[in-house]
Amino acid sequence: MSDTDRLAALFVESSRNTVLTWLLVAVLGAGLLGGGLLERYEAVLLSAVAIAVIVAPVIAFRDPTMLPPWYFVALICLPILWDAFVPRPLTTAIVPSLALATLGLLLAVELHRFTTLRLVPWFAVTLTVLFTLAMGGLLNILRWSADVLFGTTFLLDGRTQDAINAAVMIELVFVTFAGILAGGLFYLYFRAADSRSDSAMVAPPVSGSNAADVDGVVLSDRLGFSVRRQTQLVRFMQIVLVVVLLYGVWTLQVPVATNAALALAITFIPAVLERDYHIAIEPGLALWVASAVFFHALGTAGLYDAIAPYDHLTHTLSATVVAAAGYAAIRAIHLHDSVVHLPRWAMFAFTLVFVLAMGVVWEILEFVVDQGALALGMEPILAQHGIDDTIVDMLFNTVGALLVATWGTVYLTEVSESLANELERRFDVGDAER
Repeated sequence: MSDTDRLAALFVESSRNTVLTWLLVAVLGAGLLGGGLLERYEAVLLSAVAIAVIVAPVIAFRDPTMLPPWYFVALICLPILWDAFVPRPLTTAIVPSLALATLGLLLAVELHRFTTLRLVPWFAVTLTVLFTLAMGGLLNILRWSADVLFGTTFLLDGRTQDAINAAVMIELVFVTFAGILAGGLFYLYFRAADSRSDSAMVAPPVSGSNAADVDGVVLSDRLGFSVRRQTQLVRFMQIVLVVVLLYGVWTLQVPVATNAALALAITFIPAVLERDYHIAIEPGLALWVASAVFFHALGTAGLYDAIAPYDHLTHTLSATVVAAAGYAAIRAIHLHDSVVHLPRWAMFAFTLVFVLAMGVVWEILEFVVDQGALALGMEPILAQHGIDDTIVDMLFNTVGALLVATWGTVYLTEVSESLANELERRFDVGDAER
């Protein structure tokens, strides 16, 4: 059974589904009008995007029955129906996030059908989970930006920085839970779905090979100094990290010692990947990874407090490494799986989504560690300093992702190809049942 056909099964052509789905589209239309009158702009945006995504296949095929299942559209309508009929406002972000995840899945399937993007169910579901987390982070970035630039009160409503930050972190925890829950439900749906090879939503095959789509460049050749010097610089950073680790232990500064130890361990990951998994990590990439964790460890040793913009540098640099890892993994799947096809615009978009999602996970981790340490009366290993600090960190994460997605992908060609070869050797993913 074709996995592409399974994606087509998301669209159900039946009279019952047609009636129920169009009724729910009318609910979205009412939400659009009502949100505009009440100046509830998030409801307006959700309703407008949802209507466009739901009716796009109807317009493309001129077929009013070409609609997603009514129960998926009902999930998208839940926040609007709740506002209309439940007197109490939503206390968590679970319901809106389930709606957002469902919308993300529909969008992925339609891009699969109407563009050169080709997905399989497990990959579409994974991207949907990442999309949900990324949009949760992006929404708060937009809220904060509107408050700062235009004087609105979406987030900055008079509460303390820490109180707002805690509320946003709790919201992101619920977003993460909802994204994972939705991903599980969608995966089970596709597992049980019948193949729809006769449906108009079945995507035509994409011609051309996945392999020869990016001309690679070796980063070591672009740095302006020899490979030997690059290796020596990594060794120097490792020695400094050992010194910082010993300093943290000697002075009983747990955050300094812990961050230095973790950074030191990460600097050895490129060598382990190359030795044990045959993934090509040339010295320039190893230096890239080592630099990110090295500067972060120095920050915890005092530079974060001494130099205000230093945090922006480390977040941007760390985000470039996360973006590189995400891009390499996504392109490896693109190269290895004959069904999956990711054009360059999709690689760019998915890299941004990956970094935004990982940024949300990192901020939640920081919040949990920070609050746990405060509850135990300890100095936190990771700390947050209010909503401004959190959102600015996420903004610089986005900058790092843009740098890699725009200019850095050519340096990741070899590592993604060797990762694809390792997938072939170890798991034979391309032929396994998805």
